Amino acid sequence: MSASVLKTSANRKSPEFEKNSRRIVDLLTKIKNEEEQIRQGGGAKAIDSQHKKGRLTARERIAKLIDPGSQFFELGIYAAYEMYEEWGGAPSAGTVTGLAKVCGRTFMLIANDATVKAGAFFPMTAKKVIRAQNIAIENRVPTIYLVDSAGVFLPLQEDVFSRYR
Repeated sequence: MSASVLKTSANRKSPEFEKNSRRIVDLLTKIKNEEEQIRQGGGAKAIDSQHKKGRLTARERIAKLIDPGSQFFELGIYAAYEMYEEWGGAPSAGTVTGLAKVCGRTFMLIANDATVKAGAFFPMTAKKVIRAQNIAIENRVPTIYLVDSAGVFLPLQEDVFSRYR
């Protein structure tokens, strides 16, 4: 089997190409930095508080659960991005979802992030969890749910299950 080679007319030495290349690198760096900030959940103080209670964060629990050497493919890290700012935010909608191998089998993992409002459910948390469950159902992937939640975020409780009113 031979691979086809696509020819390009782009001049990789042109100032415009170099400018666009720098712009892409800058944007990718920004995304990487934003994702790292989101992965901090409720922040260093909240992570330290969990550790002082002898608890692991959601991502730490997932890292211990998955098969050694396997990767966690996170889904929906930008869920609730820049939402709920009046309540201090809800990075990643206060829950971590994704796919990973456990005992050699692929699982959908869902873990409440107790560093974000004690793992409480925001409206977007419910949507994110339901989306992860639907992906698992549609693809016949079993789910492991690591629950560490205060329940519904009370100031927004009427919006969490508003679809069922």
